[in-house]
Amino acid sequence: MRPYILAETNWKHLKDENIELAILPWGATEAHNFHLPYATDNIESDYIAAESARKAWEQGAKVIVLPNIPFGVNTGQSDIYLDININPSTQLSILRDVITVMQRQKINKFLILNSHGGNDFKTMLRELGLEFPDMFLATSNWFQAMKRGEYFELDGDHAEEMETSLLLHLKPDLVLPKKDWGEGREKKHKIEEFTESWLWTERKWSSITDDTGVGNPTFATKEKGERFFGDVTQKIAKVMVDLCALDLEDSYQK
Repeated sequence: MRPYILAETNWKHLKDENIELAILPWGATEAHNFHLPYATDNIESDYIAAESARKAWEQGAKVIVLPNIPFGVNTGQSDIYLDININPSTQLSILRDVITVMQRQKINKFLILNSHGGNDFKTMLRELGLEFPDMFLATSNWFQAMKRGEYFELDGDHAEEMETSLLLHLKPDLVLPKKDWGEGREKKHKIEEFTESWLWTERKWSSITDDTGVGNPTFATKEKGERFFGDVTQKIAKVMVDLCALDLEDSYQK
């Protein structure tokens, strides 16, 4: 039993506890190239949240990891077989209900650990911040926390070298042999500016990739995944510790 994992702990251990920070992992259920499981984002969010919380707990931070939400926004993948979409409006309703519970339980710090690129919680937390002015609400994308070039040779954002390396480390039994890996070649939009950060339109997944991957996984290794996992969880753990210690009445530098 890990006391910082809500799904594993129990009333006996929690009834007199004073939790300072709740972490909500949020993933997705979607195809990840030919070789990675549909639950890739959920596996990553579960393991990264748990390991980060373990490191934070051992430093005295009173954190609790809530059960992972396994469905994300997959509106651009509606024709990919069994990719499960929930709309942003549904996510907002889920967040409102969960945050209501946290406020009632006087757990006033709340962090989303997002594991899916299609999820975007910023505008939702802006709205919910007005509804729950006494709550500290934050969101994070663990996959943006590190400089990828220091760990991986090739870029990408879906079933690429990074995700494949992580799964080789975390769940190697769920990764198909290398001969089955797709190249993850992405077809870019004809309007070049859509590749720049200032202009956006949703990608229609079946039109941009033949294997559902975006980014070549060729150079992925278990060792790369292990090193990245250790470093990213260390960084997230520091944030958890700092959030637990944060005085909400004095949050900014002088």
